[in-house]
Amino acid sequence: MNTPPPPFHENRAHPRAPLELKVEYRRVNSFFADYTRNISRGGTFIATKSPLPIGTRFRFLLTLPNPEEKFELLGEVTWSKSDGDNSGMGICFIWEDDQLRQNFENRVEAMMTASLGPQLSRGLLKKDS
Repeated sequence: MNTPPPPFHENRAHPRAPLELKVEYRRVNSFFADYTRNISRGGTFIATKSPLPIGTRFRFLLTLPNPEEKFELLGEVTWSKSDGDNSGMGICFIWEDDQLRQNFENRVEAMMTASLGPQLSRGLLKKDS
């Protein structure tokens, strides 16, 4: 007997937390300041009415709160959508430096814990303690 597929399949390699963070970047001669809708250790969704083309690599500045800390990151647009208030682009982080990656992942995990609570974040991150 065939079982139907689940109604939703999660393709993300890393769990995401619904966090709004400021993102700043340049495109040609224009400067953009947009916001994330969610973030994980592997990528983020930037809410913007002007998504960059898929495959575009660009540097951006991501401001993390408490205490305010800025990370200059390299990312690649992996998907985008233009849907009114839900317009934006999915970004995959590209790591040139393993220490920066580790520092950033630790901060994202700390934000997830602060936002979702320790029990839920441990479950999402698949950590025992």
